Amino acid sequence: MIPLLSVVVPFHNVEPYITECLKSLAAQTLDDIEVIMVDDGSVDGSRRVAEDFAARDERFVLIGQRNLGPGPARNQAVRQARGTYLAFADSDDVVPPEAYELLVGKLAETGSDLACGAVRRLVDGELEESVLHEKVFRRPQLCTHITDKQVLIRDRTVWNKVYRRDFWERCGLRFPSGIYEDVPVAMQAHVLATSVDMVGEVVYHWRKREEGEHSITQRRSELPNLRERLAAIQSVRAFLDERAPELLDGFDALVLEKDTVFLFQALERAEEGAGPLLDLGRAWMAALGPHVLASAPSLRRLELHLLGRGLISELRAVRDFRRGREDVARVVPRGLRVTNWYGDYPFFRSRRLRIPDEVFDARDEVKLIARVDECEWTGAEYRLRAHVAFHRVDRKIPKVGLWLCDGNRRVPLETLRRGRYGVVASIDPSRLHGTGPWRLQVRAELRGLVFKGWCRDGEAGSAWRFSVPGWSRSGMDIPQ
Repeated sequence: MIPLLSVVVPFHNVEPYITECLKSLAAQTLDDIEVIMVDDGSVDGSRRVAEDFAARDERFVLIGQRNLGPGPARNQAVRQARGTYLAFADSDDVVPPEAYELLVGKLAETGSDLACGAVRRLVDGELEESVLHEKVFRRPQLCTHITDKQVLIRDRTVWNKVYRRDFWERCGLRFPSGIYEDVPVAMQAHVLATSVDMVGEVVYHWRKREEGEHSITQRRSELPNLRERLAAIQSVRAFLDERAPELLDGFDALVLEKDTVFLFQALERAEEGAGPLLDLGRAWMAALGPHVLASAPSLRRLELHLLGRGLISELRAVRDFRRGREDVARVVPRGLRVTNWYGDYPFFRSRRLRIPDEVFDARDEVKLIARVDECEWTGAEYRLRAHVAFHRVDRKIPKVGLWLCDGNRRVPLETLRRGRYGVVASIDPSRLHGTGPWRLQVRAELRGLVFKGWCRDGEAGSAWRFSVPGWSRSGMDIPQ
């Protein structure tokens, strides 16, 4: 019988973990699967574990090769796969029981080429958010595409997915050699797919190994690994430049956010002979678009500036500063007649280093925070208490205005200040000619910074709304 799904599992010296991985595959609620295990030249007891599974469960198949790496191992298994659908799992990770049933079910329903889902990090037996996949699957959608849902640029792994095998073969997808084989294939699949299904459920548990162990992902700051990572980045950029250039800026920004961290970590640990690392770092910067470097967050821009100048000790100081902050670093004003806003970081206007002010420019990183914390009826009017501040600015805002808006009219409110960020206002229902709903608009101004926006509902993400049903002077509805 031809299985519905083929799951490819390459392994190399993972004896402490492979049993848990294979057990999770055997326990899938979708039982019409074959599991193709590829021994990539293991010299520990991993192969014996795989042999045991193959002997007692006919769905498990074991093949082998000399140690060529996970890419060639996966390619060999794909050539032998018989399933209508195709999936990949790393041998030290765990797949939740209903993952494949959910993903295959979506593909059968929609006809999309691939389906992907959320990921959690498996750390010391506990599940945590995967920083790599944060924000990607918060708003799942079926039959979409990476060019429409560009948050999928952050979805750079192959193992939280199920693919149609005919799509895989039609596009000629193959894993390259090396240790960063996931990223090029994941990006190619997203771009080449006709449509993609995103699900919000967690479909993969990605293990972080114990300290002292050396998985591929935990040797990321070693020089050979950094070179291979750069090669993978360049490969993806070349593909996107040809097939989806509108995604380049987003991909470059993600590289600056995530990948450069491993380069900085390597430079921090370098004692002597950091020249090759600095050369590699400059090659990384040269590979990215110059406007992306210029638009990087100001603290990252400072780190990149120091890297470009080879100032390793100063880079270490800035990295220590970043780690030492319990919250985000402040943005502060400079100038009397003309005010600019800069990150409050080390080496600002250092006479020795003479770093240009624009490296520290953080005006675009300041955001308005406005929320309604309370609204209550006093017997004669509604008393509203709000919080208005600028994110990363530790200063009282001198000018704050509030208006109720129903889409047609704006009703200004008289405001009083309470403390540094508190604003109090009164609402007289007789001034509201209509039941609403009304939203609360805010305008805040501080030394050249002017923001307008809508107040949110407490800590929730939705806009705060106010209505007086049936012109009741005591009725109020604030939807959550």
